[in-house]
Amino acid sequence: MKNVLKSTSLFAIMLLFIISSCKKEEEIIEGCNDSTAMNFQSSATSNDGSCIYAYQVAMGIWNIDPDCDDVNILGQTISLNEQMPETIDVQGNGDNSLFIYMNETQVSGDIDNMGNITVNPQTVQIDPGLGFPLDVEIEGDGNVSLDNTGNMNLEYSFEIPVVGSYSVDCSVELSK
Repeated sequence: MKNVLKSTSLFAIMLLFIISSCKKEEEIIEGCNDSTAMNFQSSATSNDGSCIYAYQVAMGIWNIDPDCDDVNILGQTISLNEQMPETIDVQGNGDNSLFIYMNETQVSGDIDNMGNITVNPQTVQIDPGLGFPLDVEIEGDGNVSLDNTGNMNLEYSFEIPVVGSYSVDCSVELSK
């Protein structure tokens, strides 16, 4: 009887050991599991190819709706809103740097993984309709979103010899 009890106990222990040592299958959750993507899903265990990157969202033609301050130069009001195009073309070279084409002017910037855009100070030449072009320093920031909207806050600074220095703030809504 002792041998039957020992055998049964040994069998039960071995059975419990086998059952508890069985590898459980991990639940597969499809989604974007790349933490550098705008639509990263921390719960995703398998990448389903749905990752969207800010750099890709930024590329292409954007409709713009500017809201810029007017500037008064020698009694003449100049509206930067009227100088802005209806669309801008954003291009890049694959390393999160952007080239923003506004009419004949190219402004460069950078975009991070979350869609935040930085336009570092740079000088561009624009024609404000005064009969001569102006060297304008431009800088700013903004962002783009997964829903193909965004905004830019830009500051234009320029000097007209003998007349004075000017600074114009411009908020631009973006949409595709």
